Amino acid sequence: MPAKLSVNLNAVAMLRNRRDLPWPSVEALGRIALQAGASGLTVHPRPDQRHVRFSDLPVIRALIDDEFPDAEFNIEGYPTNEFFDLCAGAQPEQVTLVPDDPAQATSDHGWDFRKSRDFLAGEVARYKKLGCRVSLFADGDGDAEAVSIAKAVGADRIELYTGPYGGCYDAPEQAAAILEALGKTADVAIAAGLDVNAGHDLTVANLPPLLKRIPKLAETSIGHALTADALEFGMAETVRRFRRACGQSV
Repeated sequence: MPAKLSVNLNAVAMLRNRRDLPWPSVEALGRIALQAGASGLTVHPRPDQRHVRFSDLPVIRALIDDEFPDAEFNIEGYPTNEFFDLCAGAQPEQVTLVPDDPAQATSDHGWDFRKSRDFLAGEVARYKKLGCRVSLFADGDGDAEAVSIAKAVGADRIELYTGPYGGCYDAPEQAAAILEALGKTADVAIAAGLDVNAGHDLTVANLPPLLKRIPKLAETSIGHALTADALEFGMAETVRRFRRACGQSV
């Protein structure tokens, strides 16, 4: 099965937030993405609401429920009590727990699974009580023990942090080495019974090699590059381009 595409709307929200105006509309562009065949929408509501605002969550939930009932809502964030309350209200199909500091510009590393094992065990159990799938952000460094801990604490999936891979857009030999480490991490996870997602700095150009190395990749979550391409090609055509890069027939 080709990897599914979840469109991250944070960059759209960030552009909207530059002005105290309702455009570009997160809801409207989310609708266009789903109409073009995206499998879901992703948001990462940070505590300062500099990207997606808390008030966006019920709007996106209603959009999916009312118009695209087969699509999924994926909410990313660090598991605070405030974040849990947001998820309890929005009822996402998937929650992706990330080890972000609130001051970080963007997610830039996976969990230290050894250090955070007990914490994650409690948090995964708490979010699964909401009825959602739980994915844990993971470094794709081939660390088999880290993957085994993700499985042991009850996660359904890991999401491979692909930022270092995307950052090697002009260094093919380095990209190949990082890709192999990502692949080894995915191999271990899939063998352990975990599904594997991927996200961060993925593009139309670097997705096909990733999918070739990890053919069972379940889902990609893409925001920055997709939003940048949408400025050139439009949101609908950009979603179709990324779907093709994911191996989907469009």
